[in-house]
Amino acid sequence: TVPIIPGLKPIATKKQLNLIPHRFNVDLPDALIMEVVRASTPEAVKQVGIEWCTTQSKELIAAGIEVLHYYSMGKAENIKEIAKEIF
Repeated sequence: TVPIIPGLKPIATKKQLNLIPHRFNVDLPDALIMEVVRASTPEAVKQVGIEWCTTQSKELIAAGIEVLHYYSMGKAENIKEIAKEIF
């Protein structure tokens, strides 16, 4: 059996609303897209991504997932904030 490890990429910029679906072949939740679009500053966008990723991480752990992989794409500050909340 090959384990499947969930990979999470927190949104950090509005530009990623288009990039992430194409690069990772995923659909983003409409509610996440709307929150990011409504965010008025780059820092607000980053915070939305952190909050969504933190919530999803907690849900996966509660469902019994033992290992999570975070895509930092060379920028780890938001991952550090998520890890502080999760671990």
